[in-house]
Amino acid sequence: QVQLVESGGGLVQTGGSLRLSCAASGRTFSSYMGWFRQAPGKEREFVAAIPWNGGAVYYADSVQGRFTISRDNAKNTVYLQMNTLKPEDTAVYFCAAALNPANVRLQPYYDYWGQGTQVTVSS
Repeated sequence: QVQLVESGGGLVQTGGSLRLSCAASGRTFSSYMGWFRQAPGKEREFVAAIPWNGGAVYYADSVQGRFTISRDNAKNTVYLQMNTLKPEDTAVYFCAAALNPANVRLQPYYDYWGQGTQVTVSS
């Protein structure tokens, strides 16, 4: 079983930055960690993914160059550094853990999900 707890959301102005954290317990059973987001009235979408033990990191085109996903294995924590935020980044952000994903961009491959943290970017 993997439990995920997100933190770090909040209200920020356009162009500002936030860092989200996702603390995981039991992460040794998962291989990849991902961030997804769901804006009001929209479907949840992929943001970024990172493996616990080296390998490729993935980003959605909409955040490439602005967001950075990272991990601290000692703390069992994954981060999402979000810079140059835009109003369209406003969403609830979820972290998720995948045991053995065939495609890290797709939600069905994730086995555990956090409760989400709200990010609001004001214009």
